[in-house]
Amino acid sequence: QVQLVESGGGLVHPGGSLRLSCAASGNIYRVFDMGWYRQTPGNQRELVARLSTGGATNYADSVKGRFTISRDIIDDTLYLQMNSLKPEDSAQYYCNIVPYGPSDPWGQGTQVTVSS
Repeated sequence: QVQLVESGGGLVHPGGSLRLSCAASGNIYRVFDMGWYRQTPGNQRELVARLSTGGATNYADSVKGRFTISRDIIDDTLYLQMNSLKPEDSAQYYCNIVPYGPSDPWGQGTQVTVSS
């Protein structure tokens, strides 16, 4: 079964930067489009960045121009570079395939808090 482990979250001031990492087993980046999702309490998970197997990227309007999704094919790690962070970017961030199904496993996520 695929395992996803997110890391890199933390507390940052508005305007700051963070880089999130996602380690996945099973070489899934070569097979599936991957994405970074975020979720705040009481809300549904939101896809904020998508990376296709061919390398194409798509971003939610709310993060376009500030976030960059990428992957390292040598160590099978997915990244999300987040710049110019805003308080509304505060959320639990997860990586997973795009689209995901009801039986697809999720990692524990990594918490991002943007606050002064």
